[in-house]
Amino acid sequence: MFIILVYDTATERNPKVLKTCRKYLHWTQRSVFQGELTRAQYRALMTLLKDTIDPAYDSIVTYTSRSPDLIETATLGTHLGGPGDIL
Repeated sequence: MFIILVYDTATERNPKVLKTCRKYLHWTQRSVFQGELTRAQYRALMTLLKDTIDPAYDSIVTYTSRSPDLIETATLGTHLGGPGDIL
């Protein structure tokens, strides 16, 4: 499945959330990631993130699709990130 993940976390948790997301997805823009994952990889990622964030303060939103071909994207301004290597 194709995943778009967006996070908004407290400053002190940002580095850990960033590092966790970069293990599974491609960095697209500051706190936005995307990529294709299996259901097992998606569950593993979400479990790691759940253990990292404070659910009373932080927010992580995921959008899923069967394929990246089903999502149309457009960029205005500087293109950040991209499909580089996953750490």
